[in-house]
Amino acid sequence: MLDAHGRTYAEEAGIRLRDTPQPLYRLLVLACLLSARIRASVAVATARSLADAGLKDPRRMADASWQRRVDALGAGGYRRYDERTATQLGEGAELLLDRYGGDVRRMRVAADGDTGRLPEILQEIPGLGPAGAGIFLREVQGVWPELLPYLDDKALRGAARLGLPDRPGPLARLVDPEDTPALAAALVRAALDQEVVEDVRRRAEE
Repeated sequence: MLDAHGRTYAEEAGIRLRDTPQPLYRLLVLACLLSARIRASVAVATARSLADAGLKDPRRMADASWQRRVDALGAGGYRRYDERTATQLGEGAELLLDRYGGDVRRMRVAADGDTGRLPEILQEIPGLGPAGAGIFLREVQGVWPELLPYLDDKALRGAARLGLPDRPGPLARLVDPEDTPALAAALVRAALDQEVVEDVRRRAEE
């Protein structure tokens, strides 16, 4: 399952995730894009398009014109929601700059060790609802280890479809801690796509 479907969404978007401002911001933007009712492949391509347009940090995102953001979103195929999302990305960048000095790590600090508060803090960003916060936390647990294991309801639904443990603790013990983000990504794909479930079962039987 990990070999075939365990690539994280950050990896797909070309984000080398580290506990530094730029990759964390790019992950936050990716989580916003993935929150919409649009194919994950389109959201990932659009995250790459925004990076290619130079919009890799909140200052550049905030300083970019609305039209430039719309064009970058459209280039990635994110056309259905491009105008609204262009506005939200600008507003989110401004909020991040004003409230957190443009550093996503300060949102972690604001939680003061209470991982239960992090989803609420993340949802201050326009366009990032509960689903988007969950996406961000599933991916970031590899560099914010206090979150381990972060396997939310969607990941657990995938586990249930595969006949795996349906609680985070026993499920996480099936892999090394550093592989938990990949496990979460694979389980989410299983929750969303029956073909993934069938492929994993087929591989298990070989």
